[in-house]
Amino acid sequence: MTDKVFEQAVREHANTVFRVAYHAVKDRPEAEDVTQTVLLRLYQYHGDFQSGDHLKHWLLRVTVNESRKVLRSPWRKRRVPLEDWDGAAAEEPEDLGVLEAVMALDTKYRLPVYLYYYEDCSVQEIAAALGANPSTIQTWLQRAREKLRTALTEEKKEGTPYVRPQIVP
Repeated sequence: MTDKVFEQAVREHANTVFRVAYHAVKDRPEAEDVTQTVLLRLYQYHGDFQSGDHLKHWLLRVTVNESRKVLRSPWRKRRVPLEDWDGAAAEEPEDLGVLEAVMALDTKYRLPVYLYYYEDCSVQEIAAALGANPSTIQTWLQRAREKLRTALTEEKKEGTPYVRPQIVP
């Protein structure tokens, strides 16, 4: 991979890599470390990519794998408090409540929802990136939609904004 191709790939995909890592590990410094590791692996990669989609798929897969390594790390035996979460960029203020509800989902639901709705990945791409069957991804997305519908409907009924659940170590 030439330096020019690498620089172009970083410009196009670094933010996506960071956001996916951030949604996986829920910690900005760890997401930055994952992003740096993924980009280093890209720089050291000696193969060629068939297309831009192939490159994006490779980056997503490596990001998910590196995020899983971080989550399995012995340093990561406790959960990170959601108070440290400064939120991913929501386009509209009303979308922030939905994004917070997405961030409160379990990891197995949160990452597929984020990739599907915020990164416009197909079910097949998500399945390949997460190493799961497409039917499993569809099931996770359906269950996540139900959980989000319940959480957001309760928010509307109560007339109070969605409050993130507190996670204690």
